[in-house]
Amino acid sequence: MSESKDRRRQPQRGKSSYKKGGKPSGSSGGGKGRSSSRGGSSGGGKSSYNKGGKSSGSSGAGKGRGGSRGGSSGTGRGDGRSRSTGKSARDPKQGRGRDRGDFDDSKAKKLPAGAEGLPRHVVESLMRVTPASRQNAALAALAAAAEAFSEGQYHVAVRKAEHAKDLASRDATIREILGISAYRVGDWQKALRELRTYRRLSGETTHMPVEMDALRALERPDDVAAVWDEFRKLGGGPAVKKEARVVYASHLIDIGDLETAAELAGSPPKVADPWPEDLRLWYVAARIAALQGDKLNARRFADNILLADPSFPGLDELDRLIDAG
Repeated sequence: MSESKDRRRQPQRGKSSYKKGGKPSGSSGGGKGRSSSRGGSSGGGKSSYNKGGKSSGSSGAGKGRGGSRGGSSGTGRGDGRSRSTGKSARDPKQGRGRDRGDFDDSKAKKLPAGAEGLPRHVVESLMRVTPASRQNAALAALAAAAEAFSEGQYHVAVRKAEHAKDLASRDATIREILGISAYRVGDWQKALRELRTYRRLSGETTHMPVEMDALRALERPDDVAAVWDEFRKLGGGPAVKKEARVVYASHLIDIGDLETAAELAGSPPKVADPWPEDLRLWYVAARIAALQGDKLNARRFADNILLADPSFPGLDELDRLIDAG
């Protein structure tokens, strides 16, 4: 499917609703403070999935203005566009049983008010894997976590999601929002643990770039490479593939392998209506070019970003890197 066609598709069940207002997943601190692969300095952390933009997608439960990486992750325009990133491996009929409270319209009407804004498929999935006695409380906790996330209150989102996890540990969306929220506050270990659990429960590769980025922050280069190799075997949607290239190319910069990083980033073309992941790919390509002494191409990529999004984080740092080259 072409890139232009892909961006017109409606969100699938595996897509995140955190992104409705355009904030990505990312970190607000706690790492090593290195230059971010997602747009300059990560603030308090080495993580590249932070600051502005949208995540690469998920099964999410966000309401209102939510973001997510990884995603995200990143420095997008926050326009709320969504991308299809792959199909869930979960069987929608799996886990049905009398003790799991099969979802139906009559039960939906009895849900607590705090859960009314959750997407239907999120509610349905949670009810399939959660004992009936804990469903309402788990839905309310998940809704509260999603609301906190959408408001940028990531520490609160972590606490609310932890409570939801205590009530419904087998729900993929809870583990996802907990992992992304932990990532945003720089708790790399928790983010990695929860997002790996999310991947096992959902079958989605959506947040594997976030996993790699957390491993970068934890300074575990061999594990970054291992997740990259696994992602190449499993695959993902076009947006997720670009995000993975951004993070792994940044990892290669970390270890000083500029030649391989340049091969991976390539020479991404200018497009009239770039997605956040396009901006991040331009950014990492500009960094590589600048570090290799190629000021002409470094400036070209930087100018592409500036024209598309003058508020992109890290442009000042990128200018200094290019000027110093």
